[in-house]
Amino acid sequence: MIHKNVDQAKKASSCSSKTPQNDADKQRMEMDAMIKDNLARIKHKFFVLSGKGGVGKSSVSANLAATLAKKGYKTGLMDVDVHGPSIAQMFNITELLDIAPDTKQLLPRRINENLTVVSVQALMQDKDQAVIWRGPAKTGIIKQFVGSVAWGNLDFLVIDAPPGTGDEPLTVVQTIPDARGIIVTTPQEVALADVRKSISFCKTVKMQTLGIIENMAGYTCPHCNKHIDLFKSGGGEKTAKAQGLNFLGSIPFDTRVVESGDDGVPVMMYEAPGPFKDAFEKVVENILKQIEV
Repeated sequence: MIHKNVDQAKKASSCSSKTPQNDADKQRMEMDAMIKDNLARIKHKFFVLSGKGGVGKSSVSANLAATLAKKGYKTGLMDVDVHGPSIAQMFNITELLDIAPDTKQLLPRRINENLTVVSVQALMQDKDQAVIWRGPAKTGIIKQFVGSVAWGNLDFLVIDAPPGTGDEPLTVVQTIPDARGIIVTTPQEVALADVRKSISFCKTVKMQTLGIIENMAGYTCPHCNKHIDLFKSGGGEKTAKAQGLNFLGSIPFDTRVVESGDDGVPVMMYEAPGPFKDAFEKVVENILKQIEV
């Protein structure tokens, strides 16, 4: 009798331990299905990455999305820089994201007719609170942003991830296997050393790389019109050639980019032309030449 009761207890324990596992498996399957459905409705995915911080990756992401939208393409911008999100500031997103009452999906913030944005910062009540998350939590939020956001039908999804080759970039690649990389660097050697690691990352995970953008390549003095190489010049193009990648173009330093970021309107949404805007248009043209829109 004792042995029988022990056996029954073991069976009951086994059944109860399987329930949470089954629930977790069910949730994973549901999320995977949602991710697959959302990705099927997005034609092109651009993953903007950099080897180190401070090279203007988020600024490039914001202005790339703004430019594509201005050209008439339905564009989404996804900011998954968990520890240092800046996209919300660049688009003046100050309120929490809404939830669709029928589907319970997150609604991306609509900037204009063609552009929608989602940022980690738009999920936080306190914008100054530090996000102290380990790998699994960061992986989960990225998958949520892909599967649980009502992106709808998009021509482009631009993904802005933190610099480096850690949890977030790896999760993006694993979740969005057809994403294509756009690497951002500045011309000086300390940045180029890190960008070569980004190139190695792309090759290791077998992600197609569209090319390298050299940001903050120079500055024209507004008073004397003299060109100044703030961080040297030509390093991005040299690295692209050495690595067998396309060089997408050089973008000059422009104080209006800083001002527009603080004002919540990316500079590419302005009507007035300028060195940055002209150079950025050429970069976008070089990107679009490589794909079938």
